[in-house]
Amino acid sequence: MLTLVKRSGSLRCAAVLLSGALLLGAARLPALREIASFLIVEDSLQPAAATVALGGQTPFREIEAARLYHAGLAPNVVIVRVAPNDESTALQQLGIKKVPEWELSRQVLIQQGVPTSAILIPNDEGVGTLEELQAAYGALRSKDSPVILVTSKYHTRRTRLTWQYVSEGRSQGIVRAASLDPFDPDKWWQQRRFVISVVRESLGLINYYPGFPITP
Repeated sequence: MLTLVKRSGSLRCAAVLLSGALLLGAARLPALREIASFLIVEDSLQPAAATVALGGQTPFREIEAARLYHAGLAPNVVIVRVAPNDESTALQQLGIKKVPEWELSRQVLIQQGVPTSAILIPNDEGVGTLEELQAAYGALRSKDSPVILVTSKYHTRRTRLTWQYVSEGRSQGIVRAASLDPFDPDKWWQQRRFVISVVRESLGLINYYPGFPITP
């Protein structure tokens, strides 16, 4: 418990340092571009057992996953249900129905021509990248085959590392960024939503290296 508290404190300190670095880096644009360049990776496409469309930025990731499906690169598209949170539970108690994000993802895939029989929804739910990829990996029949992982540009490096961690190196994660993702590595610091995304990704990487001491 003490170790977890220490690690939590370290992550909070890292968050403060990172925020300060971003403020100081505003005067040095090349440094800010380097931060984005570090976060973004992409692998060459090859046939795979499945394509995983990670949750978030709907419909961009789903459109990309559908495009890869129609290209014949993988026979299935995997989307993972998000476990209910306090907000969704409270809305349900109020009698207000909110369409789950995974259901929106499913609707986009169908609208893009992916047959329902090709959409795989694991029984396990996930909150955050680690649990989401654990659920996706657990649902695959072949644990050793390559898998295409579709996400946003700024999320690609962490996705690749997390998949390697989840599969213990047995399955190659082929990371691809959604083509329609609006994230611009040359001026991401001009929009608050992307600043938040970059800070979150950086903290996620910091959490990855000691073995995910902080869970969602």
